[in-house]
Amino acid sequence: MDQTSFFKLGLIAPLEKRLKEKKYNNPTPIQEKTISKLLDGNDLLGIAQTGSGKTAAFSLPILQHLSSDIINSNPVKIQNSTQEKRKPIPRALIIAPTRELALQIGKSIESYGQYIFAEQTVIYGGIKQLYQVAALRRGVDIIVATPGRLLDLIQQGYVNLENISHLVLDEADLMLDMGFIKDIEKVLQKLPSKKQTMLFSATMPKEVSKLAKDILVNPIRVDVTPKKIILDQIKQYVYLIDTGNKMNLLLDLLKSKKMTHTIIFRKTKRGANYLGQKLYRSGFRAETIHGDKTQAARQRALRQFEKGRAKILVATDVAARGIDFSRVSHVVNYELPNIPENYIHRIGRTARAGSEGVAYSFCDVSEMSFLRNIERKSKQKIKISPHSYQTEKKKSGNTDKSKKRTKYTRQEKSTSEEKINPRRNKRRFENNEKDKKPNQSTSNKEKVQIITSKEKKRFYSHKKKKSF
Repeated sequence: MDQTSFFKLGLIAPLEKRLKEKKYNNPTPIQEKTISKLLDGNDLLGIAQTGSGKTAAFSLPILQHLSSDIINSNPVKIQNSTQEKRKPIPRALIIAPTRELALQIGKSIESYGQYIFAEQTVIYGGIKQLYQVAALRRGVDIIVATPGRLLDLIQQGYVNLENISHLVLDEADLMLDMGFIKDIEKVLQKLPSKKQTMLFSATMPKEVSKLAKDILVNPIRVDVTPKKIILDQIKQYVYLIDTGNKMNLLLDLLKSKKMTHTIIFRKTKRGANYLGQKLYRSGFRAETIHGDKTQAARQRALRQFEKGRAKILVATDVAARGIDFSRVSHVVNYELPNIPENYIHRIGRTARAGSEGVAYSFCDVSEMSFLRNIERKSKQKIKISPHSYQTEKKKSGNTDKSKKRTKYTRQEKSTSEEKINPRRNKRRFENNEKDKKPNQSTSNKEKVQIITSKEKKRFYSHKKKKSF
């Protein structure tokens, strides 16, 4: 079956020229099914994961729709020209859940629209709003934003959404999981009723389905399920292991020279911080990224990992969908996620651009149900590693609990210490012999230490009587 070419989808010449320069010849399944339909002005409900190419699927039609107005308002620059160009106004709004994903979308739109002269800016929290406000005042055609900072700038009066003709909600399920539903509802109230709306989500829980019904008008549904994309290119292994031994297994795996660029996923931010510090103390250069990190720290961690200065990146599920690197060799699930789709997103960070990847998963007894759900969802049996990692420490710990605790006598302790350090024990023995001989010049305080508790009470009561 011949694959459709990008140049048969009805794109205009400036966009085709840019795609040729980027050596994009054949569209991905989500691009092939959506671009021509979006060019006709239809609303869209797209089900696809990060990395399937949906950024180009919605950005190329938006750029083409805005191209006539953008070209008219941005005439060709001629030296010594006095012609003034009209100030752009926001006509396309793209909302993404994370800062990394918003920045990634902004870079893609800037690249695709190089010959369209589209003005665009990215709005996100974690940094000062000074530069973002300056870009909005100069005028933009496209706004890529995270919900929190966008709503904040709307309330301050810096963003006007009255002329928006295109709306994109990317990773809708993740936005709802992060609690952005109220912010999104407030933003939707500021938008005009007549517009083209595109909603993309990796999964379709009830909340996303309800949101789609509320904001989409006669949408076209395109479903590119995750199991059809990359699972066949990833070698998957699961280790059945106790929680206490996961760190030892991880350190052994990281010693392999094949693990050149590894992403390790943890469930919680606290767990990610702890694991990052543990790996750093063990001699591995690791960076940590999660929602509580500042934007500067997150960008620094991503740069270190992308340039190869840090070979390990510890991340949470919130950051999983915003990461897009082409050379991730391994993915490690330190804990299995309770949602099968999150497992697909995690291991999808490897095997990019047609390359192969490896995914290791650590499974405790309490996580066996998660493993079964993942296998049922992906319709694949994950290979169980024959390597058993039951350490002797764990076994000895169980036997020690069954034994009764016994108190060592002074004589038994000294004999055991004599084998370890005979010189120190000899000095201690000489000091003990001196203590056995009573000294006639001992004070009353020293005598009190060797008498019983009843005699101690009598002694102090006798002293009090004398004092009176």
